Amino acid sequence: MTPGTFDELRKKLEESIKSFPYVYMFKFIIKADNKTMALVEVIFDNDAEIIQKQSAKGNFISITVKQVVMNVDEIISIYEKAAEIEGVMSL
Repeated sequence: MTPGTFDELRKKLEESIKSFPYVYMFKFIIKADNKTMALVEVIFDNDAEIIQKQSAKGNFISITVKQVVMNVDEIISIYEKAAEIEGVMSL
């Protein structure tokens, strides 16, 4: 995601989420790599629900994370951190 994308995302989130705290679902795709997986996992709180699903050929992993967030800034911050990790695609 580019910085402009975060501005668009912020606007969409502010329009769609009416109250906080809110359980937000993050989705990412990564190459099947333990190091990348670990880097993604540390972005989230210990109580976040993290679900991994490997692709049919085992080359990729989809990651779905449900985490309670307190505001839109927290969501954007997580996406910004994920964007810094090489090989992470945010959905």
